[in-house]
Amino acid sequence: MSAPARPGRTSLAPPRWEADVLLPGYLAAPVGPATLVRPEREPDDPRGVVLHLHGYNDYFFQTHLVDALADAGFACWAVDLRRAGRSVLRAPDEWPAHWTASLPEFWADLDAAVAAVRAAHPGVPLAVHAHSTGGLTAATWAHARGGDGPDALVLDSPFLDLDGSWLARTVRTGLLEVLGRTRPLAVVSTHPSVYATYQHVSNGGRWDFDTRLKRPEGQPARAAWLRTVRQGQLRVARGLGIACPVLVGRTAESGPDRADNPRLDAQDTVLDTVRIGHLAPRLGADVTQLVVDGGVHDLTLSADGPRTEYLTGVTEFLDRSLAGAR
Repeated sequence: MSAPARPGRTSLAPPRWEADVLLPGYLAAPVGPATLVRPEREPDDPRGVVLHLHGYNDYFFQTHLVDALADAGFACWAVDLRRAGRSVLRAPDEWPAHWTASLPEFWADLDAAVAAVRAAHPGVPLAVHAHSTGGLTAATWAHARGGDGPDALVLDSPFLDLDGSWLARTVRTGLLEVLGRTRPLAVVSTHPSVYATYQHVSNGGRWDFDTRLKRPEGQPARAAWLRTVRQGQLRVARGLGIACPVLVGRTAESGPDRADNPRLDAQDTVLDTVRIGHLAPRLGADVTQLVVDGGVHDLTLSADGPRTEYLTGVTEFLDRSLAGAR
């Protein structure tokens, strides 16, 4: 995967902020085809700034993450990538939601977002917090950027591998390689997200999110997108050289994404947490793992106890990793 040209930090036009259409007390601004989001009020003289990156079938709505980081003295912005979240609402794309056939296309969005954050907070250490597929994107981006990447990287249940046995993963990889090139928009997987359905307030869950942008019915996975994801995962398997400290958060156990699973709210029902733990050390030379008992796939959306454990672990990691950076 070759890296796209990066926007110049000095020539980047300042974001044109407007009131966010989804969250009161927040501002949003286009940055190329992506969209930046930040709170109207930030900590004075922040100790660091965190850029949050969402996963697949997702967008930024986790204001409690921003609040927890602010309480610890960190500013927090977020980016909705092209064809995701606010970027879809602002400028609908000809391609399906969350589509890409090249991870470096998303790296360009991260480059632009990071450049805007650094311009607004010059000299302040920067960390990226990324979830699921966003975690894979951020990990491969940080590797490609080397010393120009973030000062710390936090991955929340990153999508580092497919599920299933070695043989099943190998067969799927071969099929995706062919289908991704010959029928790039073919739907290779589609099913409702019981996990997302359970969490929404309309079903008695804890979180109120826009179901147009985080769909309980799920978001179809298409051949070229999953082929691209698989190429990124295989790059992780060969070993990355991320230059900064990395924290990998994951739940203690995985389980089925079914309504009859009694631990639906206490397991990762999307990814294999054992595979995450196995691959995490291959990200770089300085990798710490945080295993949260009772957490869900997006650890920031877990029940009160596991969520507090995760957020405390993140802020402690940032305290250690960003001290003296830049």
